[in-house]
Amino acid sequence: MTAAAKPKVGSTAPTLSPAPVESVPVAASHPAAAPRHVVTGVGGISLDGVAFDSRTHRLEVADQAGGPGSQWADSQAAGQALHGIAAINAGFFTPEGSPLGLVVTGGTARGGWNGGSSLGSAVWYEDGGGRSGIARREKIGSGSARAMRELIQAGPLLVERTEAVGGLDNVKSSPRSVLLWDGGARWLMARSGACTLAEISQALAGSSPAGWPVAMAINFDGGRSAELWISNSVSGGGTFTRPIWNKPVRNFLVLKSR
Repeated sequence: MTAAAKPKVGSTAPTLSPAPVESVPVAASHPAAAPRHVVTGVGGISLDGVAFDSRTHRLEVADQAGGPGSQWADSQAAGQALHGIAAINAGFFTPEGSPLGLVVTGGTARGGWNGGSSLGSAVWYEDGGGRSGIARREKIGSGSARAMRELIQAGPLLVERTEAVGGLDNVKSSPRSVLLWDGGARWLMARSGACTLAEISQALAGSSPAGWPVAMAINFDGGRSAELWISNSVSGGGTFTRPIWNKPVRNFLVLKSR
C-alpha cells in the first residue's frame, strides 16, 4: 500500500532530548578530523565509504516527493544539487515509489511510521539541536520521530551497543548501504561488497573499519539500489560507485559542511 504523505511539521524542529544517545557507549573525546575516503574490509567484506565528524559536518536527507528518479538520477546528482561532498542511497520504498517508512527532510515528514517490518526497525536522525544518532524505532517513537529535523527509518539494525544483532538473514547476499556510528561524533557511511545481513552484522561488531569501534550500525536499501558518490574535495576521494544495472531510488543522505 502506498504510504500517504504527511503534513509539514515546521521548518525548524524543536530541540529534543537525545535519549537514544544515552544508551550507547560514547567514545572518548577526540579532535575533529576532516572527512576522508575509506577503503577497507572487515570479516572478508569490502567497505568503500567516507568517514566524517558530526561536529563539523552533517547529513541531510534528499527525498524526491515525485518518486525515484524524479529529481536526481543518482547519488552524484543529488549530492551536487545539495552542494554536498558525498552521498549514498538511503531508505526503502514501495513499488509505487512511496517511502517504506518515515522520512523527514528539513522538518517535513513524508511517508508513514513503519511499526512492523524489519526494514523499518531502526532510525537515523538529527534533532532540532543538530544532534544525530542511530536508535531502534521503539526508543524514538512515531511522535518524536516526526519532530526531528532529518530522519530516515530503515533497517534492520546491524550493531547495537557494539554487539551484533541476532536473528538476521544469512541467505541473501547483496551489496549493502550502511551507516556506522561510534556513539559520539564519528561516522562512516559506506557501500559494502556482497554479503548477508548476518555476515555484515557479525563483521562490524567489535571492528574498527574507520579507526574507531562501531557502537551502532544501520542497514539502508541495498542490492540494486546501493550506490555511493564521494567528491574530489574529500581527502582520498573522487569516486562514484553505481553499477549500470542499479535502479533509481527514492532518497539519499547527503554529507555537507555545517
